[in-house]
Amino acid sequence: MQDPAPPVSAPPGMAEEMLRPVPHLHLKALALLAFTLVLIAGSTLYLLHARGAFEPTQTLVLTADDSEGVVVGMDMTFSGFPIGRVRRIELAEQGDVRIVVDVARKDAHWLRVSSIFTLVRGVVGGTNIRAYSGMLQDAPLPDGAVRPVLRGDATSEIPQLMASARELLANLNALTAQDSALGASLSNAQELTERLKGPGGALQVLMGNEQDARKIVATLDRTNALLARIDGMAAKADTQVFGPRGVLPEVQGTVAQLGGLLADTRTSLRKVDAVLAEAQAVGANVREGTADLGALRAEVEANLRKIEGLVNEINRKWPFARDTEVTLP
Repeated sequence: MQDPAPPVSAPPGMAEEMLRPVPHLHLKALALLAFTLVLIAGSTLYLLHARGAFEPTQTLVLTADDSEGVVVGMDMTFSGFPIGRVRRIELAEQGDVRIVVDVARKDAHWLRVSSIFTLVRGVVGGTNIRAYSGMLQDAPLPDGAVRPVLRGDATSEIPQLMASARELLANLNALTAQDSALGASLSNAQELTERLKGPGGALQVLMGNEQDARKIVATLDRTNALLARIDGMAAKADTQVFGPRGVLPEVQGTVAQLGGLLADTRTSLRKVDAVLAEAQAVGANVREGTADLGALRAEVEANLRKIEGLVNEINRKWPFARDTEVTLP
């Protein structure tokens, strides 16, 4: 084995320099300690300021029957933004829980007298305290207001959901069983499909048996034949009525002759009107002549009377003629 190396000794001047005491070491240690304390205090004050410990706040007391999941320091949110912090949780004399929340005054205008507060426990995540203000035109919430908090526990609905799911699965199993009503309906639907694919098709399914279906088909064939005969008769009727030698052209000729006869009748009526007008004129003349004859007869009778008077006078004066009768023409 080799011998260990001898220790190296420091020079005499350097050893004395290392052994010399540090000047003012006590003051330097105190200054470092004071700087550390100031740094810690500044950091604490900064954190308190960042957490809003020096902001003016107002107190809001929320009452609930259970404070499970609520811890001191948790936030109260409004529209997802924290506007308050839980400062204290206490048990009231009536047995309910009082949750004291500090709300920053700069955010207190979001809370109104009609605001609603909820305590929600989610399936995943912690408990949340939320505020809802539907009518922002209402009066602001006063300092120290006491409001009930509505609880919404999503985990409390899990047993009910499990019971509903279990009932749904039972109903589904009952529906899909072989002897279920759904299975019978599917069997009937398959049988109906097979019958629809058969010779009779839908008509046999509708009538219920093949004999009635054949009767319906025979009736339809007879109806088609009858319709064909009716179509032929309609075509013949069209030819007889509207053809070149049909009834309609003859009727049209008769109507034309009747129009000519009516025209001749109109001409004859015009002539009769003229004759009647002349007859009326002749009648008027006859009436005038009759009136003149009456006057003439009166004059003749007057003259005859005068003549008769004159003859009588002559007979009186010359009575040699015994025949006094005067014969008039």
